[in-house]
Amino acid sequence: MSSVFTKIINGEIPCYKIYEDEKTFAFLDINPESEGHTLVIPKLEVDKIYELPDEDYVALMKTVKKLSRHMEKVLGQRTLWKVVGTDVPHAHVHLLPYDETWQYGRNLKLTPAEFEQIREKLALEVE
Repeated sequence: MSSVFTKIINGEIPCYKIYEDEKTFAFLDINPESEGHTLVIPKLEVDKIYELPDEDYVALMKTVKKLSRHMEKVLGQRTLWKVVGTDVPHAHVHLLPYDETWQYGRNLKLTPAEFEQIREKLALEVE
């Protein structure tokens, strides 16, 4: 059975997509801890990051690095990385814009219009 993230990649579940390339996909977390909270996932569905073949692991981390730099430039905030691996059985990295108001575990309530505004600000095309 496909994970919720695979269903997002396949377009079966809508999302606020930030980035996509051959091996990775990134979208806004619908339960964000901060504005711009983004999930970066490999297109290959594996439960744990360390189960990824090296090529897919490197692609995932390159996307994490690229998006982190982009987010810091656009938002003017440091970007934290968080790997938990317990909430969805599909490897993923959380990118969290960080400032003095950020609190671990906080969930912001955003409207669809606010999500779309953030998505437009953070969207990045493949180079």
